[in-house]
Amino acid sequence: MPAVSKGDGMRGLAVFISDIRNCKSKEAEIKRINKELANIRSKFKGDKALDGYSKKKYVCKLLFIFLLGHDIDFGHMEAVNLLSSNRYTEKQIGYLFISVLVNSNSELIRLINNAVKNDLASRNPTFMGLALHCIANVGSREMAEAFAGEIPKILVAGDTMDSVKQSAALCLLRLYRTSPDLVPMGDWTSRVVHLLNDQHLGVVTAATSLITTLAQKNPEEFKTSVSLAVSRLSRIVTSASTDLQDYTYYFVPAPWLSVKLLRLLQCYPPPEDPAVRGRLTECLETILNKAQEPPKSKKVQHSNAKNAALFEAISLVIHHDSEPNLLVRACNQLGQFLQHRETNLRYLALESMCTLASSEFSHEAVKTHIETVTNALKTERDVSVRQRAVDLLYAMCDRSNAQQIVAEMLSYLETADYSIREEIVLKVAVLAEKYAVDYTWYVDTILGLIRVAGDFVSEEVWYRVIQIVVNRDDAQGYAAKTVFEALQAPACHENLVKVGGYVLGEFGNLIAGDPRSSPLIQFNLLHSKFHLCSVPTRALLLSTYIKFVNLFPEVKGTIQDVLRSDSQLRNADVELQQRAVEYLRLSTVASTDILATVLEEMPPFPERESSILAKLKRKKGPSTVTDLEEAKRDRGADVNGGPEPAPASASSTPSPSADLLGLGAAPPVPAGPPPSSGGLLVDVFSDSPSAVAPLAVSRVWGRGGGDDSALAPGPGHGRAPPGPPPGPSRALPGRPPAASCLLGFVCKNNGVLFENQLLQIGLKSEFRQNLGRMFIFYGNKTSTQFLSFTPTLVCSDGLQANILVPWPRPSGVQRRVLRFCVGVGRRACSLRVPSRAPGVYGGTFQNVSVKLPITLNKFFQPTEMASQDFFQRWKQLSSPQQEVQSIFRAKHPMDTEVTKAKIIGFGSALLEDVDPNPANFVGAGIIHTKTSQIGCLLRLEPNLQAQVKPLEETAKYTPVVVLCCCFGLGFFGLFRATAAASGGPQARGRIGATAAGLHHSHNHARSEPRL
Repeated sequence: MPAVSKGDGMRGLAVFISDIRNCKSKEAEIKRINKELANIRSKFKGDKALDGYSKKKYVCKLLFIFLLGHDIDFGHMEAVNLLSSNRYTEKQIGYLFISVLVNSNSELIRLINNAVKNDLASRNPTFMGLALHCIANVGSREMAEAFAGEIPKILVAGDTMDSVKQSAALCLLRLYRTSPDLVPMGDWTSRVVHLLNDQHLGVVTAATSLITTLAQKNPEEFKTSVSLAVSRLSRIVTSASTDLQDYTYYFVPAPWLSVKLLRLLQCYPPPEDPAVRGRLTECLETILNKAQEPPKSKKVQHSNAKNAALFEAISLVIHHDSEPNLLVRACNQLGQFLQHRETNLRYLALESMCTLASSEFSHEAVKTHIETVTNALKTERDVSVRQRAVDLLYAMCDRSNAQQIVAEMLSYLETADYSIREEIVLKVAVLAEKYAVDYTWYVDTILGLIRVAGDFVSEEVWYRVIQIVVNRDDAQGYAAKTVFEALQAPACHENLVKVGGYVLGEFGNLIAGDPRSSPLIQFNLLHSKFHLCSVPTRALLLSTYIKFVNLFPEVKGTIQDVLRSDSQLRNADVELQQRAVEYLRLSTVASTDILATVLEEMPPFPERESSILAKLKRKKGPSTVTDLEEAKRDRGADVNGGPEPAPASASSTPSPSADLLGLGAAPPVPAGPPPSSGGLLVDVFSDSPSAVAPLAVSRVWGRGGGDDSALAPGPGHGRAPPGPPPGPSRALPGRPPAASCLLGFVCKNNGVLFENQLLQIGLKSEFRQNLGRMFIFYGNKTSTQFLSFTPTLVCSDGLQANILVPWPRPSGVQRRVLRFCVGVGRRACSLRVPSRAPGVYGGTFQNVSVKLPITLNKFFQPTEMASQDFFQRWKQLSSPQQEVQSIFRAKHPMDTEVTKAKIIGFGSALLEDVDPNPANFVGAGIIHTKTSQIGCLLRLEPNLQAQVKPLEETAKYTPVVVLCCCFGLGFFGLFRATAAASGGPQARGRIGATAAGLHHSHNHARSEPRL
């Protein structure tokens, strides 16, 4: 409440407050308040006009009642009338009532704005201050629209008093925070910067707050504030406490202004001017030196003010990250706070050191405090401080101390608070993977993690350990042995059973030679945990059992008995019942070779970012974890799966089945050796059903498809007999010419691209929008191994192609992956295969050149549209550059179903019941390029009597027309097609869903039967 002087006392207000305080019960208080409200209401509605003193008294009573928690629904107009008074006390009460009770959406805002505008124009500093305080307190958008242009003028005016400048700066700051779009940036911005040189430190403090907020959004306009801020900071830091007596707080000169100036400097990089930079460095050194001086007072206020400037200075040093000496000194200063008796100081020290650990200059200095941080982790009573200690251990970890830090975090995990256990688990998993030199240590760490805090080990953690064990040959045997020993404990966490089931199912054969871990013992050990697990874990164990059938034929009967039991075949859970039935049937019917193919060892997983690190980023926020990880990479930390080259071994070679373009899972590469029968690549891609391999079963673990099982020669597929050796100048006989093979790929993605007596080249491809990938297969048809085999990819016109793995020397079936990105334009890509076959062909080099079928229609996405939309857009595309029409004679009989299949195979959607003439065919789709999407329309009008097909289409862009014409001539054979295109959003339509990966069934528009 405002201070009431003796001469201006409101006796009635004092009596009312006394009565309220003397009430013995809540009911008595409410009764007294209601009586007073009735009295005030009658006074406001009375015929007798109230004087200013009475209005002020009654408005004060209403304000007091509101502060007691009661609603006030009248008196607002009387408060507004007080604003027009010339007496300070009455105007003050009016502004106070409006600031507290008036809503920003009130109908009285316009009246209030008029009164405020009059007070701002009065040039009375007291009235101007009241008006500015009211604007800042209400802060409505209407007030911002009314005064956002006036307040900057008051702020920079030369005749404005210092107290008004302070209020104007803070009022403008409030309006900018609530309505930044209404505060204009103009000439006043440069003049505001010079307020940092004002003699009045109150004006400087308010202006610094305003400039800091403005500089965060418009740094270039306030860049000149850096030198002024450094100059002002230097004067404060070097001054004695007696120099700034009005702004000295417990022997600390202007601590609030110092903190604000240091925060302003954090909006910019280090100053480029050497003089300014040197002066700033001196200021920071002075602040660090003063922190070492004995305290001038034992009061806590003195240490708080002193440490506030110190921590802000350290934040500026970390932000600049350019002065190694200052960074090390800051680290040492923070290290002293780690054992301070004040909890807040320990917390702030740990938090700041986490940021210092990311700097290459101070990382080693931070590591020297590892013992202190570890001790804090064990003895600290405040959980928030312990959490910061965990963060600091994670930040200071590198290859030299990884095992020590991981061991300490695992030890603390047993007694850690439940609120931070999951975060500690994630950090231990990330550190163990990142700095694992010996993967036996990594396996031991993760298994220990599951044992200590299994309930907090998320799926990402045990997924990741499986991926690493599968990808590392040197860790598989030890992992199988360690998991087997861990499962022998009476009580095992379910996550450990999952890891054990997967690892033993894949690599149990590596420890089966030991009588203590024979196949039957492995099975019995896993099956003893079966009834204690949840449904997903039981499903995984059933997959392990069927893997055992392939690995250990001696336990096949035992496993079949388990699968045949009523508890499995009649299980209430559909997933478990289906697995039991299918696995039992597979183990009974399939031959040993088929079992070996279906249940072969999993191929390596594609290397990508750790899912554990991704989850940690989501949990802690992207900025904290990302900064630390980038800093560690800058220091050269060896990250598993990172950019460093891996040794050339089978375990570290990236899998050719990796999801290269983000198009979904790809079929895995066969892990077994090439077939001994010669490895002929049969034509599994042809349209003939007899060429399809007899078995296509998805991987048991649910990863990838079983497409590669078709690559092995099926029954009856023998080796082609070698022909006579050709002369040096005679080409080898083979399949039809390459050009006709290319035409066959226009409407299909899989097939044999080239074949002769020496070599067979197969192709599988997938396209999604403007991206595509190809799997190229090579089959050696001779009885001897090639002495030299060097495929070369030749690209023209800037086609971006990238061979991801080295080219092989194929003795059997080999596969390589090609990925590319296509834009609009003419593109050509060919494959040259020079090779030398000894014996049969006299050791002469044979060169084969094959064009790869990368045609524009591969990037055609079908889209559906109604008849009205189709013809409306068709009529819009009427310019000569957008339409092409061709009339030609059909070369083959007119078959409706074949024609439909060709149109669909070309990539467009076949639109039924769109054309009024049922004999016509209509299609629509979108061509995706790297930079644009082009809608296309197509109409085919056959004349069955004359065997003539006129075909008309339109195209938005001329280059697309040319390309489509080229491909259409070769593709259809019986007619030529180009596309109608519209680049606008109306012509793009709705693109149908595409397959998630190569192992899923493709859209029927361009697919072959699944292998």
